Amino acid sequence: MYNEVDSHTHTVASGHAYSTLAENIAVAVEREIKLLAITDHGPAMPGAPHPWFFSNIRVVPRIINGVGVLRGVEANIMNNSGELDMNPDELRRLDIVLGGLHEPLFTPRNRATHTEAVIRTMASGQIDVFAHGGNPAFPIDADEVAKAAAEYRVLIEINNSSFTTSRAGSEPNCRALAEAVAVHGGQLTFGSDAHFAGHVGVFDQCVALVQSIGFPEERIISRRALGFLNFLISKNKHSDLSELSALFDSQ
Repeated sequence: MYNEVDSHTHTVASGHAYSTLAENIAVAVEREIKLLAITDHGPAMPGAPHPWFFSNIRVVPRIINGVGVLRGVEANIMNNSGELDMNPDELRRLDIVLGGLHEPLFTPRNRATHTEAVIRTMASGQIDVFAHGGNPAFPIDADEVAKAAAEYRVLIEINNSSFTTSRAGSEPNCRALAEAVAVHGGQLTFGSDAHFAGHVGVFDQCVALVQSIGFPEERIISRRALGFLNFLISKNKHSDLSELSALFDSQ
């Protein structure tokens, strides 16, 4: 299964990743990734970049060595009210916003609390992707989250590093979440969650999981760059994605 988009990557700016944007781009070129999202951690995460990093991200070219660049963030869900660690105006100026639960900022509690936090974040309209939802530290009601994702048009991420280097024990939860997304008519995206350039564009575990449950390929939105862009544009963002749209419209 060929995937044109990597919707979740990190650079040294995150504080616990080990490659630069240029190094990530070089690997993306080798692996024929057409659209690469820069999603360094939101400012509340220990070691994360200052908020100015995200306001100045507009200096990053839209296209680097033929790879389209999405300027984004992996924002932190801070509480069960669905608040993030960046304000709505800052988020609307980015191309893509991932939202995720992280232990340093949200103490794991119980299934009901985690589910409420995720659904309220989706309902706020501030995120495009719910990241690494299979984390066993944060059990959720997969059916309720998948139903909300379809209602609020949020992509559910299948995160390759959850099966390899992070969040051990995620596979059963990821499977349950993907199955629920299939039932409720939602959409998936694949993210490498690369913290090292060599992992950019690696989705082997994601592919194995969706194929094992027979998930409809046409609802894996990261398979095609233009379809992914059109999804983001339809979210009425303030960022201008026309240069990227023109690039993929012509291919």
